[in-house]
Amino acid sequence: MSKVSIIVPFYNCPYIDQALDSLVNQTYSNIEIIVVNDGSTQFSERITPYLDKIKYIQKENGGTASALNTGIKHATGDYFCWLSSDDIYYLEKIEIQLTFMKKENSLFSYTNYYSINEKNEIITPTLGINPPNRLQLLKMMSRGNIINGCTVMINKNIFDHTGAFDETLPYTHDYDLWLRIIQKFNIHYLDQPLLLYRVHKQMGTKKYADIIKKEIKLVVNRHKVLMKQLILEQLKK
Repeated sequence: MSKVSIIVPFYNCPYIDQALDSLVNQTYSNIEIIVVNDGSTQFSERITPYLDKIKYIQKENGGTASALNTGIKHATGDYFCWLSSDDIYYLEKIEIQLTFMKKENSLFSYTNYYSINEKNEIITPTLGINPPNRLQLLKMMSRGNIINGCTVMINKNIFDHTGAFDETLPYTHDYDLWLRIIQKFNIHYLDQPLLLYRVHKQMGTKKYADIIKKEIKLVVNRHKVLMKQLILEQLKK
């Protein structure tokens, strides 16, 4: 029975208990939940009731990528998942996605999802993007990130080939890693919503929108040559 490690980076987030509720009640039992407290000064007490069900790591503040990498270093599972502390997994997420990955012989998959508000109300239609083929996937990903990081499940062996998250990228570490993965591996999409992605006033994507735009350009340029090469190869097929 494959083991799945779920990393939860935590920094001053009031929704952490809801995120952890969605993990401790997963229908798939062989999971480890690793919460990485990234130097929080608020809401840490909301983790206390879960301490007997999680691995809890405290570190100085270093950003989401450093928290994820710390979690990966301590992970003992065969697969890696990531849940932001303000988001919520469907209770069947791990079970359904792992079954899908084994059926497809997949090393990397991502799923459909909904957005919710502060009151946990769904406020959007499904938001997952599924390009019809590898060529379209490469084209779309070469312009911007279409994969919600908290929907992914990754076979941990991938990190041996690509490395982990780039800690010098505060906001686009996920996009950079997906580009490194896509250059070497096939990516599979599961068209079933298995994540509730919370939109709220304090979220980083809203607070730091201008910085994120610049960082996206940096990542696009970093991978431009290789992505162009892969697109040309697909066009020749």
